[in-house]
Amino acid sequence: MSSQDSKPQEAQQKHDAESAVKRNPHGDFGKVQASRPDWDESKQWQYSKTREPSWTYGSGATDKSGASKAHISIDPYAEGRPPVLNYKLLISGIVPRPIGFLSTRSPDGSSTNLAPFSYTQVFNHDPPVFGVGFSGGFDNAKDTLKNLLDTGECVINIISDHYVEAANACAIDLPYGLSEWAVSGLTPADSKVVAPSRVKEAVFSIEGKLMNTQEFESRATPGKKTGVLAVIEGVQFWVREDAINEDRSVIAPEILRPVSRLGGITYARVLDGFEIPRPVLGQVRKEGDIKDELLKPKVEGQ
Repeated sequence: MSSQDSKPQEAQQKHDAESAVKRNPHGDFGKVQASRPDWDESKQWQYSKTREPSWTYGSGATDKSGASKAHISIDPYAEGRPPVLNYKLLISGIVPRPIGFLSTRSPDGSSTNLAPFSYTQVFNHDPPVFGVGFSGGFDNAKDTLKNLLDTGECVINIISDHYVEAANACAIDLPYGLSEWAVSGLTPADSKVVAPSRVKEAVFSIEGKLMNTQEFESRATPGKKTGVLAVIEGVQFWVREDAINEDRSVIAPEILRPVSRLGGITYARVLDGFEIPRPVLGQVRKEGDIKDELLKPKVEGQ
């Protein structure tokens, strides 16, 4: 098959996959949007108490009603269960998820790309290591993955609520070679170590270099490649000056105002938090907060 013949087929595969996902649950999203309250700019970041500040060791859940609810078992490989149902289940249950807004460029710099990925997470700090998941295999790599594989470089930008519409616009299915920078109106800024630009509007950005990749094969359709995990090392950080503390170790949540991904087309902004100190056994025993009987080995179920 010639490359010209394969392009329409690849486009159709992408179209079919997107149609199967059916992300938009509304027939007329504009009408649904119009029925909702306006964005409340007056809402600001704040700390609250935990749900039960007087909780004690061994007390279990603060709301115990869930213990009486029935659960159902779901086999991800059950006969007749299409993989798209597992996709929808996972993105609605593993929430909230950070969104990695990746900037990449082709080796010669003639093509630049900017796209959001909610299969993003940090895994280590020394060295700083991040993981980004891409749908499809190497043989059908999307623009971002193609650039990342070709150059080994990217910038991971963290999305804040002050530019969420522009970031979402970058999910548009532009043909390779057209840039989401123009479509979004976001501002490219020079990076220090890697070639791709960082997003100037981002409060926090990480310049990254590709460490390794792993491709995944479908269980439902053996031989079909369904995804690629890219492991990326952070080699340079950028933080907006008004968002970082004096020793450059903590980013203020009230300035970052991160946007998280939930299921489907649902997002959430983070405006409320609470703090729970990490327990140290020696300290809680000394203060008498934990009973010795809770520290004795027990057989499960007894």
